[in-house]
Amino acid sequence: MNPSITSLKQYCNSLVEYSRRKTIEVKIGDLPMGGNNPIRIQSMTTVDTMDTKGSVEQVIRMVDAGCEYVRITAPSIKEAQNLEIIKKELRVRGYTVPLIADIHFTPNAAELAARLVEKVRINPGNYADKKRFEEIEYTDAAYEAELARIRQKFTPLIRICKQYGTAMRIGTNHGSLSDRIMSRYGDTPLGMVESALEFLRICEDEQYYDIVLSMKSSNPQVMVQAYRLLVQKLDEEGFKPYPLHLGVTEAGDGEDGRIKSSVGIGTLLEDGLGDTIRVSLTEEPEAEVPVAKALADRYKNRAGHAAIPEITHYPINPFEYTRRTTREVQNIGGHQVPRVIADFSGKGKISAASFFAVGYNYSVPLDKWNIADMACDYVFLGDNTIDFEIPGTLGLIYNHKTWLSVKNRDRSYPFIRAEEYLRGVESSTKVNFIYACLKDVTQPLIDKLKSDATAVLLIDTYNEHGMPEQRRLFVSLLANDCKVPVIIGRAYQNLTAENLQLYSATDIGGLLIDGLGDGVFIAAENCGGDKIVNETAFNILQATRTRISKTEYISCPSCGRTLFDLQETTAMIRSRTFHLKGIKIGIMGCIVNGPGEMADADYGYVGSGPGRITLYRGKEVVKKNVPTAKAVDELIELIREDGNWIEVPQVN
Repeated sequence: MNPSITSLKQYCNSLVEYSRRKTIEVKIGDLPMGGNNPIRIQSMTTVDTMDTKGSVEQVIRMVDAGCEYVRITAPSIKEAQNLEIIKKELRVRGYTVPLIADIHFTPNAAELAARLVEKVRINPGNYADKKRFEEIEYTDAAYEAELARIRQKFTPLIRICKQYGTAMRIGTNHGSLSDRIMSRYGDTPLGMVESALEFLRICEDEQYYDIVLSMKSSNPQVMVQAYRLLVQKLDEEGFKPYPLHLGVTEAGDGEDGRIKSSVGIGTLLEDGLGDTIRVSLTEEPEAEVPVAKALADRYKNRAGHAAIPEITHYPINPFEYTRRTTREVQNIGGHQVPRVIADFSGKGKISAASFFAVGYNYSVPLDKWNIADMACDYVFLGDNTIDFEIPGTLGLIYNHKTWLSVKNRDRSYPFIRAEEYLRGVESSTKVNFIYACLKDVTQPLIDKLKSDATAVLLIDTYNEHGMPEQRRLFVSLLANDCKVPVIIGRAYQNLTAENLQLYSATDIGGLLIDGLGDGVFIAAENCGGDKIVNETAFNILQATRTRISKTEYISCPSCGRTLFDLQETTAMIRSRTFHLKGIKIGIMGCIVNGPGEMADADYGYVGSGPGRITLYRGKEVVKKNVPTAKAVDELIELIREDGNWIEVPQVN
């Protein structure tokens, strides 16, 4: 399917000009969302909701960090009742932050909370359904009967919200779709959207519109596709343009959580989608706030960016992943995984030790290289040269003039600017890296690239709205059926390591999500060192599911339902399983975030009661009520049983 630009305007205002989607305004306490309001920042408490003092103090820390809305779990009536006490204590202490009750499975708790706080969040996958992982063949009549049952259960909450002026988020989670939705639509973005629309139709029938929508997934690719499809469906079916709450659920901790969140949230923000952000990290909630703020702040003045030529036909389906077809040039393009190029062009002297930061460790006694899972594929040396043997898996790229003096060395390739390339300068018979920005991609350049089996295009941008400009470049290649492989290049200066991760994951991840790009080249000056830059590139590829180089952890961000110390447990599991390349492990604090939320994990570690863990293989329960003290060992034994365990490799 190759939809035209006409259909795509329903999911964003423009593919080239930054323009934020205009939504209705939803009042949430005294802090409205959507409309002309700025992108709001929110997070969720991790303290037990019955711990009033702890909850109040944590909320205050969150607000002081810049949090504008605070969500608190209310899994039963007693927690919903305690929200009133928490709210009163906050008001006494001078904090008027709107509170949001987080509801799963318990309509009676939602109906009480709606009378007490400014907003309730319900999950349409489990508000009126219990998930049993059953596939049921529904007749149309049986399906309609199910919808009537949902209407009966859901309508009382709507009417209470209308009466009390309480807002509502209908928040779909990819991993907790009802059996009914799964049976009819499958585990798909369309199923996620339809799950929310079933509830939204009931709201509109009741003339209730104070609604925010979300489509969360631990897979950024699925998350992005679902939000885009949601916006298109809202327009197609004549719904109001409701504000969007953006988030990648169960993103994890550290750089993994930040990069995964940025790929999903940032990709949507680039196209003007999103009215509030929650970054889900397995860390203290106040640590989430500056991350969300850093993502949102990039768009405060984005509208003034340099103009990008309009797209009249968009040959990419934004709702399904298909990798752009390219020819294979050595180990780049075709069916090869995306490659990583490290930047050593700004260095003074380069030694064998310099390569340690990019995944290559030279052993002097053994005179050999040890190659890590995150070893880059190429290094751009610029005008530098080296006088020692390099690892056999590594290629070196030189500025064209310098390459002429080393062209006879193995695995040495030229970096050629577009204008030089068109002049016909001497080139390699194997691989040539052709550097170009959008303005350089003229018809003569495209024609030459089409007929050159050695060319790899390395693209760059100086536009503040850089991702859409590079997307526009890809459109030119696709329109001309030019199958040259493309390395996505971005340059950054003077950023913190965290902001480098957030910005590059947005800028590069947004293209990879749509199947664009055969490699990554991050040039980062004064942004945290070569190791951080190299790992950031690999982590972006991992987050976009385009190249898997390590174990993936799907870890929830703790809340008042959590039955063990998530941060400590995640760190423990990571320390013992980090070497299991390609394995996905879900670490969930309770059954609410259990088998559903870790939908595509290979193994699951889920809190099932105080001091007790349930272990999963995929969605199947394998062991119940495992004591916490033994649970990690039992998890590893399960991985061994399946033949997926390897010992930690020894580095000499």
